[in-house]
Amino acid sequence: MEKITEKMLLERGSPKTNKLEQLKTLNLPKLGLMVQDLPVRLLSRLQSLERWDLSGNRLQELPKNLELPALQYLDLSDNQMEDVTTLESLSSLEELKMEDNLYITVSDNYKLMVLLPKLRIYNGKDISTTANHLRYVYSDCLRTRIIAVWEKSFSLPDPITAEKMSTLETKFVNTARQRVKFGPSSVSDFTKWRVAILAKEYLCSLTDPKEEVESKESTDTKEDCDVSTPTKRKTASVTDTSMRLTPRKKLRVDPPASSVEDSPRKTSLRLKPQTPTQTNGNRMSPRKTSQPPSTPTGAQVTPRRCSKVRQAKENGAQIKQMDDSKATELQRHAHMLPTLKSKTEPVRLKPLHVLQCHSKQDSSEDFSTQLWACAFQPLPDSTGTGGGSRLVATCGGDSLCVIDCETGLVMKKYKVPGEEFFTLAWSTVLMSRGGGASAQHCSILAAGGKRGLVKLIHPRNNVAYGEFRASRKSMSILRFNHQQGNFLFTGSYDNKIVMWDIGGVDSQYNYKVVQLLVLEIGATPLHICLPPTSPSSHLLTACEDGLHCYNTQLGANSTTKRCKEMEITFPIYQKEDKDHDYHTVDGLSFLTDDIVASKNYLHGSIYLWSWSRTKAQRPDKKSRAVCAVVLAELQWANTEIPYLALNTCPGQAYIVCGDDKGRLWTYHVTNLQKNSLQTGKPILPTEVLEWPTPVTKGLGRVEGPSINSVAMDPELHFLVALSDKNMVIVWKREESS
Repeated sequence: MEKITEKMLLERGSPKTNKLEQLKTLNLPKLGLMVQDLPVRLLSRLQSLERWDLSGNRLQELPKNLELPALQYLDLSDNQMEDVTTLESLSSLEELKMEDNLYITVSDNYKLMVLLPKLRIYNGKDISTTANHLRYVYSDCLRTRIIAVWEKSFSLPDPITAEKMSTLETKFVNTARQRVKFGPSSVSDFTKWRVAILAKEYLCSLTDPKEEVESKESTDTKEDCDVSTPTKRKTASVTDTSMRLTPRKKLRVDPPASSVEDSPRKTSLRLKPQTPTQTNGNRMSPRKTSQPPSTPTGAQVTPRRCSKVRQAKENGAQIKQMDDSKATELQRHAHMLPTLKSKTEPVRLKPLHVLQCHSKQDSSEDFSTQLWACAFQPLPDSTGTGGGSRLVATCGGDSLCVIDCETGLVMKKYKVPGEEFFTLAWSTVLMSRGGGASAQHCSILAAGGKRGLVKLIHPRNNVAYGEFRASRKSMSILRFNHQQGNFLFTGSYDNKIVMWDIGGVDSQYNYKVVQLLVLEIGATPLHICLPPTSPSSHLLTACEDGLHCYNTQLGANSTTKRCKEMEITFPIYQKEDKDHDYHTVDGLSFLTDDIVASKNYLHGSIYLWSWSRTKAQRPDKKSRAVCAVVLAELQWANTEIPYLALNTCPGQAYIVCGDDKGRLWTYHVTNLQKNSLQTGKPILPTEVLEWPTPVTKGLGRVEGPSINSVAMDPELHFLVALSDKNMVIVWKREESS
């Protein structure tokens, strides 16, 4: 057996370098290695190592506490592994191979799924759903039974001493291991091991409790612990025409969807649907073929330049004076604004395309279908090349489209007759390919609407691979955890937000969905935001009755049903009376890791406020309320139309929000200076992009509609706006000369 030295590691690693710290791949198969042959001092320097092949050796365990923070793939197949707990320190591991280890049991497999929080592919199969069930749901059920054992037979000693606590811990853990019965007998070893860990954690929490939020949570002791029935795609191919994605080559004619008047969005705040201002003669032709940018969608765009800051006053926007106390508060927090990412010049945008791709029965006369949500495809997580930022998904009516912003072509279109889509979200999950091949990342879309179903789609392969029922009422919002792409939050009109694990997929598109968490909301959730740096611990939801914060950390000493941790209030609430209710928050997005932009319905301003400073406050014991630490107010339009959602582009320090006249209010926030805050006035927009006024072929102009939603790619090459009159407007960034 060759001795492992630094030279050997460098020879067997890649890329070729003279520094261990730079190695990303290391191959050490079939060397007959045992644990004592692995030099911890050298291995601990492999801080960039992502892939490690140790197959075909004689390893019974790994060196304890070996920390390799970047390691994502480990091959331990054909070894003699016995103690899998030594892998616990490899916390970033996503894929593990353990075939042909004769001493590995089912219980050992389960231990690995709990010990490795990011493990998703095990022996070539996607185990993310099973793993998360064990980490959270199964563990919560065990924890409930452990607490019952404690409350029935144990109590803390008085006085508490180290010796008494040690004796108590031993007795409590042994008793819990004997009394707690759960799960099949084939994994009893895993259950006892997990019970011992959870019992010690619970006892520790009693003597060193963390501050807990008051709530009215109920303990659920059912065996299934709110796990949804796993669903599975029956066949690899999609045969139902209502579940097929097709390239946009020609217009399809489908049966008309059910009346839009049944939409919960019509019966909520928008009690009076907006009447289209177009006459029957003002028609736009749907985009059928690629055309020059000057005449997108068969309609010309009147070359009206975007208005500058000084023109905002002419558009009827009124600047409101703040009271002295508010101005003082803004000055006190003004020093936080320089943390925004700097950029020298604002971008310049020009209208490029106007599309009518969501029409009922593909009719060019449809100006009533409302478009509700849009999002750009995220760039791939893997090291593979490829764009993606120019592809945007849009939804409204009975269809969902994927559009190439550069060409204006609808690349994919997905129709469900009778559905009305309100929301969508992109994510990246792992697709296991079998045959020993490494799993690959793939982009998927989730979409939901009036029927309460979530559709799961793989656009690249033109496959709508499944669906699951998230609610008996309509869906209002979907949001994925950007750090753990298989975790999906669904908000619905039954006033609930549910967290699901949708897992990954295999090459035959088999999948499984498990419910992990239920949040009880007081009103309809309109937006969900996850803090960029801690998406697994907190959730902000903008609702029709305010802005609420929830603890979403799984595996904590709490039930799978939770109430709010706090409500975040705003200065405008002080001006409420019997005729004005400003509590509805219909715009919410993070601008940086800490700064949040939000908009209150009927309030002609957008707030910028600090998440960290707001969260650091102690909530009121009864109302759970804390005051948002406001940093600035941005002037916006005066309108009584709700659901005009804002969005942010953190990479370019931009906020954009449409209004009810087809305009886009843009804010380049690095232009906010301390002296602007000291004036006590809302900050003017950087630029107001006028409605491009599409003109159909000699038949007249289409006046500005309400802009329901906007989206930007990370580099702000494109901006997409959706209207309530069935129009998708694509703006493109002008390159500076």
